[in-house]
Amino acid sequence: MLNVFTLAQGRLAQQEIDDGQLLAQANPVWVDLEAPSPTEKGWIRERFGLAIPDNIVDDDLEESARFYEEDNGELHIRSDFLIDDDVTPRNVRVAFILKDGVLYSVHDEDLPVFRLLRMRARRIPALIEDAKDVLLKLYDADAEYSADALEGIYDSLEAVSARVLKQDVDDRAAGEALAAIAKEEDLNGRIRRNVMDTRRAVSFMMRSRMLNAEQFEEARQILRDIDSLDSHTAFLFDKINFLMDATVGFININQNKIIKIFSVASVALLPPTLIASIYGMNFKHMPELDQPWGYPFAVGVMVASVAAPFIYFRRKGWLR
Repeated sequence: MLNVFTLAQGRLAQQEIDDGQLLAQANPVWVDLEAPSPTEKGWIRERFGLAIPDNIVDDDLEESARFYEEDNGELHIRSDFLIDDDVTPRNVRVAFILKDGVLYSVHDEDLPVFRLLRMRARRIPALIEDAKDVLLKLYDADAEYSADALEGIYDSLEAVSARVLKQDVDDRAAGEALAAIAKEEDLNGRIRRNVMDTRRAVSFMMRSRMLNAEQFEEARQILRDIDSLDSHTAFLFDKINFLMDATVGFININQNKIIKIFSVASVALLPPTLIASIYGMNFKHMPELDQPWGYPFAVGVMVASVAAPFIYFRRKGWLR
């Protein structure tokens, strides 16, 4: 999918391109390519003289290839953007190319941050003035989207805390809690990676001296917003570890209760086993045969030997 964005009275106007002639008539400030086809890449090459490689959004790029400037003035930035959905939260690689006052973005999926910027740019006048503003506003929206995702983690962990710390936790509830905690831990790690990547990209733009004074100050504000998120991610990691340890502790308690039952039963059955062994020995004259009450007495002694440990354990509170 190929979308071009032009500035109209200080607002971004979006146009979906499905024909090369329409692209030839456009004077965009931002060209967004979502999973572009070879035909759409050919239109870009013919209209703007920009060749987009097939592996431009590959994940196996070297670190040195993430941010660089070509000899012809093309600025290349590759950043990760977060998608926080209910199925599989993930980071999606986006390739940016800034050339001749036009920003080109290439990615494989539609991104919430891009939708957020398009909505704001249509409603707020004078939000975008050039291609560099588009890039900065994308990173600004990315930091805000990460903050919203962190708030969602807070809410999810509060629900897990209410289940784990305020209720009796059986094995089923503990398993559900561990699954929820693991999901939030994965999302928190992705957010931390995302803001780290955004920090690197904004720092690169500031070092490259491509920003004017107003844009430079905006970039510094984005970095301050990102720095404020670090303490939240660190706190969430600590909270996740605490809930994980608490849940595993409840699982161990439940398992210890089961082991305690077998331990008590084995201890209680030792005396009657000893008595039965003694009375079952092959003596020449078996004592229970000489008395009519021999067998009832033996059975009574075995029952008493079983009851005595249970009474003792109950008074100690070990059966609770």
